[in-house]
Amino acid sequence: MNYRKSHFAFNKSQRNGIFLLVIIILILFYGMYYVNNSSSFNIFSTNEDSLVSFQHYIDSLKLKKKEKETYKIYPFNPNFITDYKGYVLGMTPAEIDRLHEFREKDKWINSKADFKKVTGVSDSLLNEISPYFKFPDWVIEKRKREKTKTAEKTELSFREKKDLNSATKKELQKINGIGEAYSTRIIRYRTKIGGFVDDIQLKDIYGLDYKTEQKVLEKFTVKNPPEIQKIDINKATLIQLSEIIYFNYELAREIIDYRILNEGIDTFEELAKIDDFPSHKIDRIKLYLQIK
Repeated sequence: MNYRKSHFAFNKSQRNGIFLLVIIILILFYGMYYVNNSSSFNIFSTNEDSLVSFQHYIDSLKLKKKEKETYKIYPFNPNFITDYKGYVLGMTPAEIDRLHEFREKDKWINSKADFKKVTGVSDSLLNEISPYFKFPDWVIEKRKREKTKTAEKTELSFREKKDLNSATKKELQKINGIGEAYSTRIIRYRTKIGGFVDDIQLKDIYGLDYKTEQKVLEKFTVKNPPEIQKIDINKATLIQLSEIIYFNYELAREIIDYRILNEGIDTFEELAKIDDFPSHKIDRIKLYLQIK
């Protein structure tokens, strides 16, 4: 009769080995359990400390924001900004330090531009705080004198200006707003009328606006006008009137008819009663006509 040996039959030596293995496994499990619990506790404690620190940081930011919001700005001299005042104004420590270093050299800030250059603050902050800048009266007066002096210096005298009747297209095109088209129109019109008699005749240039016209007159003026013998409107013939640049033959005839009907013309303004009379050009018409 055959007997099969059971897989669970161990001798004494084998049983001791199994028992020792079980003990080692239990020790390992216990060690792992202890380490995990200890780490979790430490992590939790660390996280709790971090949350408390973070809350303190948030509270400090809120306090600083509240201080800035409740701080009322009064007019001040930007040369005497302290660390605290610079902070509540929104300046960075580097910007405040640059201001203090500049002042230590016994130099002074006398304008908004100076403050921007020295401190390097942003344009937005400068626009926010600059309305409160208060400089001494002597600084303000000095600034006004400098502006007046600059304005007077940039304005050319009659002698310094060039003659409008001899200006070339290239010279005219140096004026901002005068290009090829306008420079051509100015010279063509100048040739048509035999030369400008007065600066006001620039108004006759088609399309030339007032601003650009003034820019031209800052550099040019009529220095050598053509010789004009003014005609008495009450004695002028039809041909003489029709030759004036602002009249055509039909308008000249109407002026003669009006003169005869009213037994003479007393003022230029009454010519506006004539149909299609260019009353807006009376100031230029007076350069060629007179009333005696």
